[in-house]
Amino acid sequence: MTRAIPRRTVLASLVAVPAAAAFLSSCSDSGSAQAQTSSTAAAAADAPQPAGTVDMGKLLEEGSLPEKVLGEADAPVTIVEYASMTCGHCANFHNNTLPAIKENYIDTGKARMIMREFPFDPRAEAGFMLARCADTKYFAMVDVLFKQQQAWAGVENAREALLQISKLAGFSQESFEACLTDQKLLDDVRAVRARGASEFGVDATPTFFINGNKYSGALTVAEMSAIIDSML
Repeated sequence: MTRAIPRRTVLASLVAVPAAAAFLSSCSDSGSAQAQTSSTAAAAADAPQPAGTVDMGKLLEEGSLPEKVLGEADAPVTIVEYASMTCGHCANFHNNTLPAIKENYIDTGKARMIMREFPFDPRAEAGFMLARCADTKYFAMVDVLFKQQQAWAGVENAREALLQISKLAGFSQESFEACLTDQKLLDDVRAVRARGASEFGVDATPTFFINGNKYSGALTVAEMSAIIDSML
């Protein structure tokens, strides 16, 4: 059960946090070693072995927030990613791997990707809340936040940095503050994380479930391509 907190907790926590504290802790100790090495673990043509499997029907059941999906519903391969906005490995995947996967598989109808929130700190929660408040621009906001991660995730005043990024995405100061003081949205984001941990064993980011097979770490283009190709 999510514990109620004061409405301004997330917004207030974005100021005067020791530099890089949230950023450095974001990818979870339990998964950091695998995440560090997974991008070089497999040869270019080899699909890495999954760490386990989950029931796809259960995985795709509706959660506390509407799913954010890239691709067609009838794609033969479904990728579910659990990510944290302040995780450097997640940024690496979104900046360096996802564009090619989107072009080669998602845009061609071979795969679809569902992104789910797994924040490890208040700054990651804030990033996801802003993406959710961007509504139809969810993935565009996620992309910008990952591309500019160094500019806000580890700085002393993340509130001001996020405000400036958000204004470029069409937020006003009022809508920015309203988003980050939305207690229900915060509770829902935390519920997505709690479900990922309790039902599917997610304890590190990024974690991917590809047609039910579990992989932890920022997969390379070659690794993810090999996994998807083996399922087509």
